Amino acid sequence: MGAELAIHTQALTKTYGDTVAVDGLDLEVPQGLVYGFLGPNGSGKSTAIRIMLDLIRPTSGTATVLGLNPRNNPVALRRRLGYLPGDFTVDGRQTSLELLTYLADLRGGIQARRINVLADQLSLDLHRPIRNLSRGNRQKVGLIQAVMHEPELLILDEPTSGLDPLLQHEFAAMMRQVASEGRTAFVSSHVMGEVQQIADNVAIIRDGRIATVGHVKELRRQSTRTVTAQLNGPGQREDFADLPGVTNLRIVDGQLTCRLTGPPDQLIKALASYEVASLTIDEPDLEELLFQYYEPSDSHD
Repeated sequence: MGAELAIHTQALTKTYGDTVAVDGLDLEVPQGLVYGFLGPNGSGKSTAIRIMLDLIRPTSGTATVLGLNPRNNPVALRRRLGYLPGDFTVDGRQTSLELLTYLADLRGGIQARRINVLADQLSLDLHRPIRNLSRGNRQKVGLIQAVMHEPELLILDEPTSGLDPLLQHEFAAMMRQVASEGRTAFVSSHVMGEVQQIADNVAIIRDGRIATVGHVKELRRQSTRTVTAQLNGPGQREDFADLPGVTNLRIVDGQLTCRLTGPPDQLIKALASYEVASLTIDEPDLEELLFQYYEPSDSHD
């Protein structure tokens, strides 16, 4: 199962007049892992997801989800999916419990206890009217409806939007459980920290195309970070200037700052000849990670 593809797109393209929203997207998502779909807002993530779900039709190219063509097999495919849109909205006088019970009854095979367990995990009061819920609590309702039937494939578009950091950790635990059970989660996000916590592999999308694919840790290892070291005494620039990956080097009053691309091994060894009072290596945020891959253009989401 792990060698099969949960999602496979080939030359997938979507245009709106002269605007190219998705541009020849080639994507392979293996089954049985958490896969991050990473890119800033406007890079084409949501458009691609809507095509995978047959919510919109591609201009050209193909998409296969769980081995099925979404256009030809919509009902059979949706039975096997859980979906949370990036703009999940729900309103009304009913409570969360009433809505989720209704959706569970429509789908069938979901025990009431399952809803209660998920609500406890996400700290959701099931008895409050939905119209009185905050944005974060409505997002919890959306997550529960997506996962409660334990689907083969979860497609989640910006799933932690509105959730506080504690609940983001709960979400990460939920995704780890999905992968441990051999199921698949395809998670779209523009938050690097979120993807790092949950994803095995990641695809970075730029201007509707895949810019790079790899393991999250490897992509971060290759990205550029900021290093600050406070030396007890003056530092000699020539000890650091020619080190691999070191740029923007400055040493002022014993404080060394630089930009570092790649592993820090050689820089750490050079610092070992000094007495170092403090050392920080700032991990790159999403914008830093994408800098080499992404240049802003028209919005595609």
